[in-house]
Amino acid sequence: MNVRQLALATTSLFAALALTACSSSSTGSARADAGGSGATITVRIPDGGNSGVLALGRKDGSLAKALAKVHAKVAWTGTAGAFAPAAQELDANALDFAEGSITSAIAALAQTPGFKLFSAVDPDELGEGILVKKNSDIKTVSDLVGKKVAVWHGGTSEYLLLKALQQAHIPADKVKRVYLQPNQIGPVFNSGQVDAWSTWATYSIPAVANSGARFLTTGGQVGSDNYAVWAVRNSFATQHPEVVKALYDYLHDAGLKQQQNPEAYLNVKTDSGPEAVTPAQRAVELPIDKALGTAQPIGATQLAHFATVAQFFADQKITKGVFDVKPYVLDIDKTAASAK
Repeated sequence: MNVRQLALATTSLFAALALTACSSSSTGSARADAGGSGATITVRIPDGGNSGVLALGRKDGSLAKALAKVHAKVAWTGTAGAFAPAAQELDANALDFAEGSITSAIAALAQTPGFKLFSAVDPDELGEGILVKKNSDIKTVSDLVGKKVAVWHGGTSEYLLLKALQQAHIPADKVKRVYLQPNQIGPVFNSGQVDAWSTWATYSIPAVANSGARFLTTGGQVGSDNYAVWAVRNSFATQHPEVVKALYDYLHDAGLKQQQNPEAYLNVKTDSGPEAVTPAQRAVELPIDKALGTAQPIGATQLAHFATVAQFFADQKITKGVFDVKPYVLDIDKTAASAK
């Protein structure tokens, strides 16, 4: 499961706050509903949309079955999108779990450390990168000098651009960064108001399939360390470690199945309308999905890459100093042991 498989909702923060206020206790824990022989823990997770492991898990009941084993159930809190608003929801006790990138997680943790990371997925080497128009005279990263590149501040988008410039030995100030919200960039790019667009697969796939875009460079080509990560609200992790472990197990197992049969995880609810993956998009997306990893524990290897990203963000003045991610990481095996 990667963040790119979740649909963007610009009002996600406010919608989630409204929809979940009644399910949040005054102590900041998830609601326990009386019933049967015990209490059921309500787990607030962003809606998986029409594609991906959460979408299929919701439709076929496999996620509900996995959580029921630890006396938990899902309350879908609107539609997930970029991690920055989700991080605010975690901090505000409006959400219990969310997925993002390590780049956006570092930026968010540096501001409001209201969550911990419990799982990581290897960087998307094919679906993230810098886009230009197919007929653009920009052929190499060096051609971006003096050009305008659309980015979203402090996460995957800005990280990929800065990594590409560093690799090409181009000073960052030689390229104009145009800061926009992710959902605003497509029309600006298509109208030619910017020369390039640094983004992730949620946006790159439809742009390549439907809008005449091509990759100038990809995450794999620039040596991206941009892992996808799963986050859990601090007090939820403390109070319900068994639920954290159950969700991790589901994500890990479902991700393996998705690698084997990625097509089964597309257009889970509908194959028409704005949520649907078109045939052209499907052709672009399937190789990307097949190459994706699955949720894994965060160990020494992942922590080393996280530290590299933190150092890079500090060097690029995205964060004030080097942020230490390690205190905000859960060892899922220890979490499992404490849940017994």
